[in-house]
Formats: sequence, structure tokens, C-alpha cells
Amino acid sequence: MSEASAPPDAVLYDERLWPTPFVWLIISGVAAASILVFAPISILTGIIACIVIFLVLVVLLVLSTPRITVTATSLSVGRAHIDREFLGPARAYVKHEATRERGPGMNGLAYLCIRGWIDPVVRIEIEDADDPTPYWLVSTRRPTELVSALGRDEPGHE
Repeated sequence: MSEASAPPDAVLYDERLWPTPFVWLIISGVAAASILVFAPISILTGIIACIVIFLVLVVLLVLSTPRITVTATSLSVGRAHIDREFLGPARAYVKHEATRERGPGMNGLAYLCIRGWIDPVVRIEIEDADDPTPYWLVSTRRPTELVSALGRDEPGHE
């Protein structure tokens, strides 16, 4: 189904920016370390604290995991939402270019939804005269697919 014939609420692209296994390992380590903190009280207290801390961290991480959704009429990234009529060209960046976009090449007014455990980013220009935000910079594991779903890529780029 092409974008032009898609219903306005049809999802053209959907991605959750889940943490990598390494992040889950760190959370497990932090929770396990609580056993050492509570061991002087009792081992049982330490184990209970470990379980509670692990569950709290998992819930917080799951609730803070943003979703990228592109429909025929809108783009949502995390809690931010914009109508597609205000979107300009989109371009994918990987490796050194992505690092530059997240660092020295970044505009301080840009909307950011970046995750340190995801290297590629997509820069989406904003063409709304009333919006001071020049572009959105979004982490994604599938940059080419996101740019394609937005359908407004810069000529000669990924």
C-alpha cells in the first residue's frame, strides 16, 4: 500500500528503542550489588532488596523506552508529535557522521530523542515557520527504513 493510498492512521513505520543486552546486564549488576549493601542486616533482606530494585529498574526502563511511529499524516517520537506537512527532508547518519550530529554538529534548538546504545541517527528537518526547532534528531536501528517511511529524503543520501 503506497503512502498516498494509506489511511491516515495506517502505521507506515514503528520501532521501539529498546536497550541493548549490555544495559540489561548493568541493571542486573546494580540490583545484585544491593545484596552487599543489605547483607550486614541479613542476606534475606539483601535478596529482597535485589529483587525489588531490579523490578523497579526494569519498569522504569520499559516505561522510558521511546517509540517512533510514522503514519500517513504524522510522526511521533517518544512524547513528541508533529504533522507530516511540517516535515522537510530526512537524512540517515551512521558511525562518525552520527557522532558528529550528536555532538559538535548539533544545533542546540534541535529536538533530540537519542539513545547512547544506538549508533545510527536520522535528522528530520522541520519546515514550520512558527516552530523554532530546526530539526529532530532521532536514534534508530533502522535508519534507511525510517527515512523511506518519511518519504522526504535528501537526494544523493542514504
